[in-house]
Amino acid sequence: MQGKVWKFGDNIDTDLIIAARYLNTSEPSQLAKHVMEDADPEFASKMSEGDIIVAGENFGCGSSREHAPIALKAAGINAIIAPTFARIFYRNSFNMGLPIFELAEAAEINEGDTVRVDMDAGEVINVTQAKTYKFTPIPEFMQELVDAGGLIEFAKKEISQKA
Repeated sequence: MQGKVWKFGDNIDTDLIIAARYLNTSEPSQLAKHVMEDADPEFASKMSEGDIIVAGENFGCGSSREHAPIALKAAGINAIIAPTFARIFYRNSFNMGLPIFELAEAAEINEGDTVRVDMDAGEVINVTQAKTYKFTPIPEFMQELVDAGGLIEFAKKEISQKA
């Protein structure tokens, strides 16, 4: 996966990702219109399908709402890279089929850079800066969740194969 980088700081909580005032729906396309709105009011209109968020420490902290990774994925975010993620956000992201990568050197990546993520090799390649960073590859099962489009789609596939 490859995309343009949008940069956010430390402690981006789930309320900044999708504000509570929009939680009267679980419709992904509606949530996508308001993704990151309180962090950057024009983000949803500026970003493009396939873009990548690079953030600081503790991305996805706050409440455990599944709406946050749903909104990011529905908006077209390809992946999120940060040094650390809140644990519940980490799991919710994979359950929704949104790949996230823990990279200690995330701060070295600038907004506007183009990065490529090689999940199998455990590499983030900053195409703009010609730098490669290693991360611990995600477990095979988590890759299967992403490949399937999330936990529900993965479960449907498993059930249909056993039928």
